[in-house]
Amino acid sequence: MRVPFISSFSFSWSRPVPLLKRCSLVLLYSLSYTGNAPSTRAQEAPPSSRLEIHAEASPLPEGAITAEWPRFNGPLDDATSPETKLLGKWPEGGPRLLWEISKGEGYASPAIKNGKLVLFHRLEGEETVEALDAEKGASLWNFKYPVEYRDRFGYSNGPRASPVIADDLVLTHGVTAWLTCLELKTGKKIWQRNLAEEFEIPQSFFGKGSNPIVMDEKVIVNVGGSDQRCVVAFGLRDGKVKWITRDTWGASYSSPVKTVIHGKEVCLVFTGGESRPPDGGLLVIDPANGTKLARFPWRASSFESANAVPPLALGNNRVFLTECYEKGGVMLAFDEKFKPMVQWTDETINVHWMTPVLSEGALYGVAGRHQLGAENFCIDPLSGKAFWRDRMRWSDEINGRSVELELFRGALLKVDGSFLCLSEIGTLLRVAMDKKGWKIKDKTQLFLAPGTWTLPAISKGLLYVMQNETDRSTGKGPRLLCYDLRGK
Repeated sequence: MRVPFISSFSFSWSRPVPLLKRCSLVLLYSLSYTGNAPSTRAQEAPPSSRLEIHAEASPLPEGAITAEWPRFNGPLDDATSPETKLLGKWPEGGPRLLWEISKGEGYASPAIKNGKLVLFHRLEGEETVEALDAEKGASLWNFKYPVEYRDRFGYSNGPRASPVIADDLVLTHGVTAWLTCLELKTGKKIWQRNLAEEFEIPQSFFGKGSNPIVMDEKVIVNVGGSDQRCVVAFGLRDGKVKWITRDTWGASYSSPVKTVIHGKEVCLVFTGGESRPPDGGLLVIDPANGTKLARFPWRASSFESANAVPPLALGNNRVFLTECYEKGGVMLAFDEKFKPMVQWTDETINVHWMTPVLSEGALYGVAGRHQLGAENFCIDPLSGKAFWRDRMRWSDEINGRSVELELFRGALLKVDGSFLCLSEIGTLLRVAMDKKGWKIKDKTQLFLAPGTWTLPAISKGLLYVMQNETDRSTGKGPRLLCYDLRGK
């Protein structure tokens, strides 16, 4: 399981210290903030008081390709974006901060469409869905409902799953399994279902965390309810149950993915959360009727483990799975009868939760269960052989003190010929990576906060970063920050 961060505000040193050799990363947070940390829960306030505007966005460059961001892994659902003409060399201090808005608890990323940014978080005991002006941050509407949840491991008590925008609708899957459908334009409730009550879903390690996916006017959710109600499809417009895929495997923190195998559109669901005995694995499902086309077990044998990484559809009827507790990575190939065949396995390609990225014949990601020792990799997806494996680290000066930092279990976003990498404590980097190695082109420390596990979103040249916990450098609570990445 992820080990909760332990705050420490009294540790200090007088000379450069290799953090990875001397102490846990949390000790870094004593660099400047020495008082009592503010509450990590933002106080509910009028949106105008939560919003802080710093600058106006640059105009979009002529001829720039732009894209919406309708789901947590972007327009292509693979942690890449087709956007172009982004900022090249960053100015001193990094990209310009345009606006920031305080937020509540949770790890959800924003969804963006038609100039609206949808934020899903927990404020004052209520799960809150709110729409903001994507360029200026101004509040447009909000919808909220009370929720009772306390994380048993001490993590955030807010939602894990991100909003999904489908056509003119917004879908959210709350930490206690409230499934909500709203009108994107107004925030009007279209329908809402208490899945935990209806399907008798037990509270798992960290609550519910799997993102829904929309296919063929159906909202597909890894429910993990009683009577083997594993995966359920609901009508997009009316919320009615369309089909149920039954299996003993329960709900995981991985999110379903759609792909095509042998010419047929399918839904990939990587199941396997809290269960006794521990079990789970990949289900290949026909989205038309819920029929199971394939079933491949892949989950650690330890009770305290769970699958969290989305299955990766890599083309040529192949699917990559990875977990961090025991089994690591496996590449599958499916024959015309959907029988899965193992191409290779590697227990050291053990990704915790980030989505690996396929680019130009190589698969990039971050392996490692724990923060210390997490390692970047670039592998050949066909053979599993490594082109290289390395810890992405660098020296930096923060508040007058020299420190050694790493990407740790960071996130990768491939866009405009580079990788935007967000470290686990809030470092933003622009990195050139290929089969020969990696090189940091630009970097800036946005904040010093643990729990920076949310993939940044990018739309129309603006970058959105989630700070999920208190900034140990400034004392600022959780925020959504918008940066200008528009080039010339």
